[in-house]
Amino acid sequence: MRIQHLPPDKPFTMRARLRSEDGELWEAFSHYRSDQKGTVILSRDQSLGGSYSGLEPMGLFWSLQPRRERCLRLRKKNAETPFIVEVSVLSGHVGSSWQPSGESFGQGLQEGAVLAAVNVERWYMAPGVRRVEVREQGVVGTLFLPAGPGPFPAVLDIWGMGGGLNEYRSALLASHGFVSLALAYCGHRELPEPLHTVNVGDRYFETAMGLLDRHPQVCMGRVGVLGRCLGGYLAMRIAMEMPNVNPRCVVGISTSAGLKINMTREQTNDFMKENQKFWYLNEQGYVIIRGMSLPSNVPPEYKLKVESLRCPLLLIAGEDDQTVAVIESFDEIEERLGAVGKSGLLTRIQYPGAGHLIEPPYTPSARASLFGTYPMKSMPTAPFPLKLLA
Repeated sequence: MRIQHLPPDKPFTMRARLRSEDGELWEAFSHYRSDQKGTVILSRDQSLGGSYSGLEPMGLFWSLQPRRERCLRLRKKNAETPFIVEVSVLSGHVGSSWQPSGESFGQGLQEGAVLAAVNVERWYMAPGVRRVEVREQGVVGTLFLPAGPGPFPAVLDIWGMGGGLNEYRSALLASHGFVSLALAYCGHRELPEPLHTVNVGDRYFETAMGLLDRHPQVCMGRVGVLGRCLGGYLAMRIAMEMPNVNPRCVVGISTSAGLKINMTREQTNDFMKENQKFWYLNEQGYVIIRGMSLPSNVPPEYKLKVESLRCPLLLIAGEDDQTVAVIESFDEIEERLGAVGKSGLLTRIQYPGAGHLIEPPYTPSARASLFGTYPMKSMPTAPFPLKLLA
């Protein structure tokens, strides 16, 4: 991004604004100083302050933050439309709350005045990518097909315990040459009730894998599985405990090999109450629940048969994850694989300072996120819905 014809050697602000599909306004500001030619180049010049500092050409996008404190994370519900980001150039160094510095800009410019603005479209679907609803053999999902005849490698895309049908990651995968099936497995009105319970078994995931493997635009035998949080557990379960399918590889993000699923809402509440001894509130009032997934706190009957892994496994973690004990869980997986001579199947990637919700590149992050559950009498001070520290 390049800005030209500015007054030379003067302070300017780049501002990005986005209205989310939930109706929330998100903003980011970065401060620059024009060179002697009156030019600012984001890939060359360092931000001097604002929402971020340093050389960050995409900083205006990943540093977006909501104007309102208590709101949902930025998420894309409709993958067929872009996010519209208004990028503006303002005179002076300004932010969401600022006081005039009194610096003169000449040419009749006032501090904080908008000098230029342009709308930038941020697409999840590349030109030619096709979106196809899947309601076949009981499977509920959305298939994204890359442009061209193929055949292509494929990915079964499984999201976390929030449920529903999230499509934007699959749309991005298809935009980069992968057939991708975004799979719903709970929290969807077309799946067996109750709504917020995992009421599908191994056969459901085996059927979804088979649909992908037999698709005419998919390279047979080249179907991988990608999952985050509970979806990561299910992805590993496919490769460890479902002998009727053979994924080419598995990617698990912010996950654990020890979880309990197939519970009713009442059983889930009982489970949360039982494990509340592993929760605590930090000084900001955020709920930290990572203790529930520490390997030492997970009963053996809830743990996957890690030793049965049949394909390469990539585990991705944020080292500051406060929702799942990912580092300790990954250490246990590595130890168990090593004990049976399968260390070569495991690759680990860890991001220092990152939290639980690892999103596609340049997606705005949030320090905490709202997560719905019932209030527990033993924690009367907790805000509900729970605000979990990511």
